[in-house]
Amino acid sequence: MKKIELDIVALSHSVTQSHNYAVVLGEQEGSRRLPIVIGGFEAQAIAVAMERMTPNRPLTHDLFKNALETFEVELKEVIINNLLDGIFYARLICHKNGEIIEIDSRTSDALAMAVRFECPIFTYEFILDAAGVILEEPEENAAAVKTPKKRKKKAKASALSSYSDEDLTKMLDEVLGEENYERAAEIRDELKKRNIEET
Repeated sequence: MKKIELDIVALSHSVTQSHNYAVVLGEQEGSRRLPIVIGGFEAQAIAVAMERMTPNRPLTHDLFKNALETFEVELKEVIINNLLDGIFYARLICHKNGEIIEIDSRTSDALAMAVRFECPIFTYEFILDAAGVILEEPEENAAAVKTPKKRKKKAKASALSSYSDEDLTKMLDEVLGEENYERAAEIRDELKKRNIEET
């Protein structure tokens, strides 16, 4: 079966399930998108790795990565290999001493590991046919989706803009200590914005 390579193109709150998130995968050579609903902790695990943030203590996926590397197991690729009753299934394809090892995984965990190992993510045509969506009228959809988020971000950004660089740096250390990575990303963005404005 031919594998189709995917990239993580978005990570956002799920429109259909209020307490969950959606990770959106896009095929590298095409316009189809594969949205997958995941939990908050799993979204956080993916976001932390994508943002190159270093938590004070290793998260579960960091621990698993460290364990694989300690035992000289290399994660070569992730395959989203099945879709049953609306649930995606995935496998970690690992190599050790020339031997291929396949490990069954939840899709959200597989994606969190793929980001950490910087390995490719694949799926099959039948999964994209069943659950993929083609982006039509991207400008209209983008406006409809982004408008409320922009307002929210502006409100948060303006609240952060009242703090000094020193206060923001202290606050960043505190929220990282509390493992509140979403808030840490907002603070980091504010500090980055200030550095760009100064240069």
